[in-house]
Amino acid sequence: MNFLKKTYNWTLEKAQHKNAKWYLSLISFAESSFFPIPPDILLIPMALASKARALFYAFMCTLFSVLGGILGYTIGYFFFNSVGIYIVEFYHLENSFSVFESYYKEFGILIVLGAGITPFPYKFITIASGVFGLNIFMFIVVSIIGRGLRFYLIAILLYFFGERIKLIIDNYFNILTIVFFILLVGSVFIIRFL
Repeated sequence: MNFLKKTYNWTLEKAQHKNAKWYLSLISFAESSFFPIPPDILLIPMALASKARALFYAFMCTLFSVLGGILGYTIGYFFFNSVGIYIVEFYHLENSFSVFESYYKEFGILIVLGAGITPFPYKFITIASGVFGLNIFMFIVVSIIGRGLRFYLIAILLYFFGERIKLIIDNYFNILTIVFFILLVGSVFIIRFL
């Protein structure tokens, strides 16, 4: 069993723990800067177990994910050569990083929004935002919007549709978020050029 599978199983076990909300906060925070498993893995079973608290769990995910994103930004801004480079190399994204710079300077805000919503590694974007000097206030605002959309959408769907929507999310999460992001970006471009 490899490291990621063990980490995934450990994360999933925490959904049953009496302090699950604190594990959810910790994982949401850590995933935004270095941890490999997204908080959705914990959010989904917790929201199904307590539908009344689903929106609260989405709030916790959003808040701590953005705080972790600020840590990722700080790593990129101040510590890229000493810490950030190791995180980027761990995920084998070092080649993407240099190519990414030109796109980032032109579409930085949309890239942060996309990473906040889609399965693209958000930690990569938080570190890149610091390295490329994206305005920190814009970074925070767009991170709140992107991460909030992601986690609240999952919580609302689970609240209303329960286990049925869980199966759809499990099977098609990546496709659904990418389609949603394409529609979102497309609408921004349409509004911009009208």
